[in-house]
Amino acid sequence: MSTEFFWRLPLGSDGPYLASDKNTRGPQPWKPGNIAPGRLPDGTADGFTYIDYIAQVAKAAEIAGFEGALLPTGPEPWIAAAALARETRRIKFLIAFQATWTLPAYAAQQAAILQSLSHDRLEWNIITGGVPAQQRANGDFLEHDLRYKRTGEFLDIVQGLWENERFSYEGDVYKIENGALHPALRRERRPGVYFSGFSEPALEVAARHADVYLNWAEPVEKLKPHIERVRELAAKQGRTIRFGIRIDLIARETEETAWAEARRQYTFIDEKTAAFLKRINGGSDSVGAARQTAYHAQAQRFEDLILGPNLWAGFGLAKPGPAVGLVGNYQNVAERLAEFRDSGISTFILAGSPHLEEALRIGQEVLPLVRLQPAHTTAPQVAPQAAAVPLS
Repeated sequence: MSTEFFWRLPLGSDGPYLASDKNTRGPQPWKPGNIAPGRLPDGTADGFTYIDYIAQVAKAAEIAGFEGALLPTGPEPWIAAAALARETRRIKFLIAFQATWTLPAYAAQQAAILQSLSHDRLEWNIITGGVPAQQRANGDFLEHDLRYKRTGEFLDIVQGLWENERFSYEGDVYKIENGALHPALRRERRPGVYFSGFSEPALEVAARHADVYLNWAEPVEKLKPHIERVRELAAKQGRTIRFGIRIDLIARETEETAWAEARRQYTFIDEKTAAFLKRINGGSDSVGAARQTAYHAQAQRFEDLILGPNLWAGFGLAKPGPAVGLVGNYQNVAERLAEFRDSGISTFILAGSPHLEEALRIGQEVLPLVRLQPAHTTAPQVAPQAAAVPLS
């Protein structure tokens, strides 16, 4: 099974800390109150802005051997992808966006134009939304299940427009009459659909439309049954589907150094960080997010967050998104990634802080080892307590 590796681009902020509320690196024009470019020693502007830094990360990922880069929701990923397409040559851009904010016919047109501009390097990570208060703040008042119905209809229309000269559709949310993409745009490849969601409505959409079904990291034995269920649902639709995982890494030359870094990061998780995450995630109705939170909700100390060999749930206490990540030396991390691969995962979306240096580290030290790992290895049966070494 061929694998593809993506690197996350930090569109909001970046720095040496996992805790999102503490990270700052260079000028950040997309953050309120921090719009100035960098300064030379004499005080004059150097013209280097945060998009220039993001371009450095994208180029580093490309050089380090990643096939693609995830542009997460937040500061407009469509615009960032268009800019980055001119800064790079090979790497694909996986744009995360909510179907809510763009009419499907217009999104199809945007995608086709960006495919042409980037020479066929666009993929879609379709987001449905999981925090009702944030959705309402942006004008979206649909409840959980209807949001997934809307996403399904959005993808129905995009597919219909791409496959037909003229296309009409009437659903519960969207209606289109005699719609069409320009013939030149229809010749461009429709972006692959990378999709996630653990609820029943989400799985229905995934079975019909997902090319790659994405998961957040969990112990392999917990993830396998879910992968099989999604595979079966897709088969009932006459489709095959690939699987991906989004996972953060702390990889170092020795396991002792890696765990020491995890412990250091743990010390920066304070009441301010907890308040930040509560503000970001409070009231989420995401089934997948609840599943991740369960891995760290009862933890009282660092050791409580160790779930198995090299699996640490402390990432979820530091920042939004995936709770469980990998901590270990380069060989450890490569072996754990190979175990995910052997469970059916073929797409890996990786990240580490700071993103520039870690893209090079992971690309140069870990990815070659994963590719050398023989297929169908068996995950070691080690109790979580045994995985806690070295902790001193």
